[in-house]
Amino acid sequence: MRVYRLLFSAMLCGCLCESVLLCQTTAFSEHNPRYCLQPSDVIDIHYRYTPEFDQTITVEPDGFAVLQIVGDIKLQGLTLEQARAAILEKAAQRLKDPEITLVLKDFVKPYFVVGGEVATPGRFEMRGSVTAIQAIAMAGGFKNTSKHSQVILFRKVGPDIAKTQILNLKAAMTGSTLEPNVDLQPGDMLIVPQNRISKIERLVKLANIGWGVPL
Repeated sequence: MRVYRLLFSAMLCGCLCESVLLCQTTAFSEHNPRYCLQPSDVIDIHYRYTPEFDQTITVEPDGFAVLQIVGDIKLQGLTLEQARAAILEKAAQRLKDPEITLVLKDFVKPYFVVGGEVATPGRFEMRGSVTAIQAIAMAGGFKNTSKHSQVILFRKVGPDIAKTQILNLKAAMTGSTLEPNVDLQPGDMLIVPQNRISKIERLVKLANIGWGVPL
């Protein structure tokens, strides 16, 4: 919980991080986005006309994978269709009109994180759609000390950048149409503060919020 105490302290001081410019291609309203490849994902690649180049690859920790006919190629952050297009572009330099099929064999299971003033903070597997209120319930619900009118949603929108949004779940729980119950996306982090937040940057560096730090 130390990471969350540091986070809230920084917010209240208004110095969570420096402002960052980013082309925002992912909106909070986006629903059911396509899965993007991550390190440790396993993919079967099948070449229709040259099956001797078929192979099973694993996305390495640096986001690259090594293919026989293509060599090193960055796949992290791409959808399966984008990865197929990228591999085809390189394979076409060696093969005539290649056709390939990609099958995702193993992947990082979708999850979200809930921290701060909830009964059982932690990392939770995402099975189907989950709203912010449902996520809080899965984390044991709000503590009496929670500021549930200012729950912070962090959503990764770049390799080291997260976008922030303040959610008034107190109003959403009353059925207010002005405060929608946001649907979470895989990798989202919800932080429930104890005190009122005076300031938070719209874009923050993942390192500043302990992204990926075990709870």
